[in-house]
Amino acid sequence: MIATLAFLAVAVQDAGAVTVAVPTQARAGGLSTAPLDPAPVGVSLEFFTMPSYLTNVTATMQCLENWKDLTGVWPPVRIGGTTQDRAQYDASTSAYVVYSVARAADAPMTLTFGPKFMSLAATYPGSVVLGLNRAKNNIQNTIAAAKVAVAEMKNLLAIELGNEPEYWVKDKQPIASGSWNNVIDRASQNDWNIRVGSAIGKTNIIQAGNWNDSPPQWGAAGLIATENATVRQYVRHYSHHNYPGGSIQKLMTHSTTVQNVRVFNADVASALAIGKEYVLGETNSVSGGGAAGVSPTFGAALWTMDYILRATISNISRIYFHQGTVGNCQYCSWGRYSMGSPYYGQYIATAFMAGAKHIAALDAGTTNYAAYVTFDAAGAPLRVLLYNSNYYTGGTRSSESFTLTGLTAATVKAKRLTASSATARADQGGDISFGGQTFTDVTCKIAGSERYETATVSGGQVTFAVKATEALLVYLQ
Repeated sequence: MIATLAFLAVAVQDAGAVTVAVPTQARAGGLSTAPLDPAPVGVSLEFFTMPSYLTNVTATMQCLENWKDLTGVWPPVRIGGTTQDRAQYDASTSAYVVYSVARAADAPMTLTFGPKFMSLAATYPGSVVLGLNRAKNNIQNTIAAAKVAVAEMKNLLAIELGNEPEYWVKDKQPIASGSWNNVIDRASQNDWNIRVGSAIGKTNIIQAGNWNDSPPQWGAAGLIATENATVRQYVRHYSHHNYPGGSIQKLMTHSTTVQNVRVFNADVASALAIGKEYVLGETNSVSGGGAAGVSPTFGAALWTMDYILRATISNISRIYFHQGTVGNCQYCSWGRYSMGSPYYGQYIATAFMAGAKHIAALDAGTTNYAAYVTFDAAGAPLRVLLYNSNYYTGGTRSSESFTLTGLTAATVKAKRLTASSATARADQGGDISFGGQTFTDVTCKIAGSERYETATVSGGQVTFAVKATEALLVYLQ
């Protein structure tokens, strides 16, 4: 039985057969497309770890450069997280950061940072969002740091004032010592945005929002409704955090990912309505540094890929994946000594969107099978990505046949993202590969020979088999 999906181009014919009608042009037949940022995939570096990632973790710059080599643009970086609201600026210190911990794997409860922190951030070749402290309620200290950031960082995209304010009562932060709720936070954000923006002489400079609890209680739509024109001139864009959690199977299931991203639709629409971007300013699989049985797995890598693409088709401009404490981070894409599985999902998503101007989903998001298409500047289809989110950990591995129709080329080629199972881990020597290639521990350099699968188009159609827990990137040009 063929199920026809309204205005969409995927028909699931029966078990093991999916037909994908590839549009000839962006917006053909009323297809809903979204514009793409030149570099939609970025990273969020936990505030106190930034100097370590940039100076003591060899893989960092190479991992980011790998994405730049695909897109031509250095990926965006956000510096922030829980420790940004534990940090106070100290103009007199010559260190990047100053703190003490009982164990190297711990995050500090208090810390200071100096001008060199911003000078180091300024060396990164791409854009940077810098998170500063609001929770301590010391606005003059924050303004002092912001002034140095503006002076030093030519790559400064935005300043974030406070991380996840909904938790400040629990964290016993000074700004929340009296009454504190979403309404008070909105007023606080508006006040600080004006005062900090005015003090540094910059408009269009604040990354507002930065909550983790779900909207609408903590969300951009509610904040935007309270803003006047004076506040709004200082806001560059709005941000939310997201950690879906759950088991590997739940996390990587396509329909679950679609439902999760839809939570942000109203906030995205509110931001776009006033001409502002919306980003996921900090995100990953499971909060608190990740879950050992979920976050480092190949299943999480496939979730990462699918999640990025659903976010971008929802008009979310950039997605910043959080890198936590060095040496104590289950969801990290790379560390000091090993690669993380999620990096493979980020890489294939970046390769799929590289150089494209628009993206569209070719499925309704209600099954385990996904299809996406990107379009070039002329509106012609550029690449198709196919995803089979059926969960596989061993035994007989099922496969789905994806038939692409409406093609004009005589042949197409493809690269496969695959592993032995959903539980395979790059940091434990798992056999994860994309187009036959892997990323080397410590250096993040690409290893192995690139392998394409070539298929002949007949009657405008071609069929590819995609196994359970696997994805395929098809190049149409």
